[in-house]
Amino acid sequence: MSEIVNKNGYWMQWVLAALALIALPYVFSSGAALTMMCLMGFAIIFSLSYNMLLGQTGILSFGHAVYYGMGGFMTAHALNVVAAGKLPIPLPVMPLVGGLAGLFFAMLFGWVSTKRAGTAFSMISLGIGELVAACSLILRGFFGGEGGISTSRTETMKFFGMNFGPQIQVYYLIAAWCLVCIAAMYLFTRTPLGRMCNAVRDNPERAEFVGYSTQMVRFIAFCASGFFAGVAGGLSAIHYEIVTSSVIGAGPSGYVLLMSYIGGIGFFIGPIIGAVLMTLLQISLSDYTGAWMLYVGLMFVMVVMYAPGGLAGLLLMHKPMLMQGTLTRLLPAYGLAVVPVLMVTAGGVLVVETCYHLLVKASEGTAMNVLWLQYDAKSPWAWSAIVVLFVVGGMALRKLSPYVAEAFHDAVKQAHRKGAE
Repeated sequence: MSEIVNKNGYWMQWVLAALALIALPYVFSSGAALTMMCLMGFAIIFSLSYNMLLGQTGILSFGHAVYYGMGGFMTAHALNVVAAGKLPIPLPVMPLVGGLAGLFFAMLFGWVSTKRAGTAFSMISLGIGELVAACSLILRGFFGGEGGISTSRTETMKFFGMNFGPQIQVYYLIAAWCLVCIAAMYLFTRTPLGRMCNAVRDNPERAEFVGYSTQMVRFIAFCASGFFAGVAGGLSAIHYEIVTSSVIGAGPSGYVLLMSYIGGIGFFIGPIIGAVLMTLLQISLSDYTGAWMLYVGLMFVMVVMYAPGGLAGLLLMHKPMLMQGTLTRLLPAYGLAVVPVLMVTAGGVLVVETCYHLLVKASEGTAMNVLWLQYDAKSPWAWSAIVVLFVVGGMALRKLSPYVAEAFHDAVKQAHRKGAE
């Protein structure tokens, strides 16, 4: 009976996820919101595909954008072939072309790179990434040079009367592929092969001892990861209708690493959280400040130092307390910590924005407006207030941290005690 309940609960989660994806455009109906959700869709697939390597198998790649980019380029070429009337393939099938391209190049490069693990694998992946990035500027017939490859999604075959010109149709296409890929990658983690990937990550010597080839396990995981990265690249090509050499370089490879690690590589939901958050930051912060990448870098450093489990780890560590009803014990401690956290955050933002204004926007004068505050960037009084805000907030936070930690441990103990009863 419990097995039937668990199965029903499992399927109910995916049904609710599908209903949420269907309903989102009715809640956020603006063009900007639809575009942001489309970007989140293929960013989630890309991030989860990378986590198949780093989080599931324990291999750190610095060239994962190769398979994302090659999937995008092959999809763009396929779209142009279909538009010329040479192939009768509907647009919803096109991301599969990108996936197969990513799989092909993952098999080609993975057979070499997965023969090594650890630092050697990372360096090989970095070398392959830079090699392909250099070729993208040399092989102009395939990569299109600096201008890239342009295409049009509306010139393909209609699918049930849809030409995928309106953004809402593109959103539902990306959402459908996103849900299918998330489910497929989740099921991969539940298979014996997925468990062996975890074994290779945790103890490769023991995996070899019981008769498994760690190189073959890494290779299969690498190929599966390349396939889903190619699907994400194909969806990107459909959305933007252009693919350039910038999608293959070190930038996107580093970006997907940030998404996965900030979200939490130890949890399946972690890369999803990271992809959503990073897309929000990229679109929202970039409209207000040119130093938005600095904030992302600082957030990455803070996660590595103080929350190695990522944002998903921070959230899920509260799950036992939420289930047992002891989370309210933390509210007074968290409430006291809110003020110093806001002080440190505001002080840090003011320091970054003031320095950025003086170094980059000096020609616009010293008057500036940050956080609804208007002040002179060179005023000693402004700098004194910023330093006091940051230092006092930091000292108060350090003073309160033992109290917050003690309250957290007490709530955890109480949750475990209730669970045992």
